[in-house]
Amino acid sequence: MFEEPKFLTAEQFLLTTLIVKLAIMAILATMVARYRRFRHILIFERRAWPDRFVFALAIGLPLMAGVAARLLLNYNAADLTLEGSFLVGLIAGPYAGALVGLLMGTPAIVAGEFIALPFAIGCGFAGGGLREACPKESIWKFTPFFFIDLPKHLWKMVRNLEINWQIVLMLAPVALEVIRLGLGHRFGSARLFYLESPAPWLTAFVMLATVLGVATPIKIWNSARIEHRLQEQEKLLLASKIEALKSQINPHFLFNTLASIASLVRSQPDTARTVVVKLSGLLRRFLRNDEHFVTLKEELESIDEYLDIEVVRFGSALSVQKQIAPATLDVMVPSMILQPLVENSIKHGLSRKLGPGCITIRSRSSKGRAIIEVNDNGVGMLMDGLNTPRSTGIGLANVRERLRVIYGAAYQLKLTSEPGKGTSAQIEVPELMEPTRINV
Repeated sequence: MFEEPKFLTAEQFLLTTLIVKLAIMAILATMVARYRRFRHILIFERRAWPDRFVFALAIGLPLMAGVAARLLLNYNAADLTLEGSFLVGLIAGPYAGALVGLLMGTPAIVAGEFIALPFAIGCGFAGGGLREACPKESIWKFTPFFFIDLPKHLWKMVRNLEINWQIVLMLAPVALEVIRLGLGHRFGSARLFYLESPAPWLTAFVMLATVLGVATPIKIWNSARIEHRLQEQEKLLLASKIEALKSQINPHFLFNTLASIASLVRSQPDTARTVVVKLSGLLRRFLRNDEHFVTLKEELESIDEYLDIEVVRFGSALSVQKQIAPATLDVMVPSMILQPLVENSIKHGLSRKLGPGCITIRSRSSKGRAIIEVNDNGVGMLMDGLNTPRSTGIGLANVRERLRVIYGAAYQLKLTSEPGKGTSAQIEVPELMEPTRINV
């Protein structure tokens, strides 16, 4: 006999149970989709056995606990045997579905429900068999809103005389629910758990809930797949943009150096030869370095090689001073970020200065941020519009854009200058002590 709850009618109790079942399935699907490893498994249709095993355990163990809760606490909504094993088989293959069926059927068979185990394993194999026959993208298109377009799918199937996999995906769990109801009525609820309907019209809601219990996680996981793919595409786009900006620096510096060599060839051939040798060494360093981030120590070593070339050109008229805080040497900075600043000081500040010139490079840390300055005592320039992107040359504009792409709003590039006294460029970025790598 169907016992009426104390506060709800039998019909209301069954409908409440179906709603809670769908909520449990949606919560479980959302929780596991938060883990990066699980989302990674969802991306690829051809999964290795370790991935399938992880997938099966991630779904099977919580659902196994749900079956135990139903047996111990008489909480019927926690039993998702049919939906869980069929769903895992549909996503990860027949053996993964059978494994989940085995996990969920074990507590039931211990409690004397002897039909539960073979039925659960059969649901897993049914989902896996349908996966083998169905186009994979059709599975991910199966959503809880399928019923809205049901007439359209029916008409398309009749008109084209071909299998409509959305209808097949809907009918498969319905068929399994019909089998469960038949077995339950034949052998009794003591041998196989099922939701008995107090009214015939509620049987349709039981089958609807079964279909939605499969379609809802698929919809949630497909959204997670799309989000994961978009994140990967954004990373690739960011890496490509950084690489493109970085590649603009080398030609800019190279053209300026070649122009200097051309001017030295006739008047100072030995000096021109020395510059060529040092330039080739620096270019080898550029070609070896494919990292987007380096330590400040490595960045300063690159600057030393660059300045070797400039010192050959300017001779004793150019001097370099460094005031580097030891604690900042291991701070990670974008590679080739200081060279345009030093080049700008030489080109616009010192090359037009009468008498010796000096470049000072400083670094310090403050409140979790690294502050790096490049100062010169050159001719300086007017401050009007100095910190606007269009007011600076290619090198500085490139530095500004790279910092914006990498750090967003978490950086500062400040230029100050006074005519006749020199120019200062200050970079302030988050103090990162571990390498941040972007794969291209």
